[in-house]
Amino acid sequence: MSYKDTILPEFDMEMANTRRTLERVPDDKFSWQPHPKSGTLGWLANHLANMPAWTVMTMKEDSLNLAPADGSRVSMPTASNRKELLEIFDKNHADARAALSSADDATYAQPWALLMGETELFCEPRAAVLRRMVFNHIIHHRGQLTVYFRLLDVPVPGLYGPSADEQKF
Repeated sequence: MSYKDTILPEFDMEMANTRRTLERVPDDKFSWQPHPKSGTLGWLANHLANMPAWTVMTMKEDSLNLAPADGSRVSMPTASNRKELLEIFDKNHADARAALSSADDATYAQPWALLMGETELFCEPRAAVLRRMVFNHIIHHRGQLTVYFRLLDVPVPGLYGPSADEQKF
């Protein structure tokens, strides 16, 4: 069995859960934040919608430099409402799935590095980067977003079973 055959079902499930969460982002709360040190709901939701694009970067590039010498930065689209947010997520999700589907085991095993200028922060096989820095990172921020929902009295979607808002028994 190839690596992509083991990772794609999990990817599909997590992306469905992520979309289900983003579908509940209230348009009128993009600027809300639970604490001055926390990001706004809009920032968090945009970050989550753009994170599947990291899959493409991981699979198509050998590294990502967060502080390149030329001062350029990776630019991600920014939504100002739920409709735009879902459009960004859907595009990133489709592109990410295509990148995962088209890769062979050798590609998943190739090293990928995260850089900060000339400093290498880490270098791991792409498969490990996908799990730790992409999938787990998405799950982490999706969890944060559900806490924001609870604080705003937005019904929390059931992700791995029913939530307190969706219990049928």
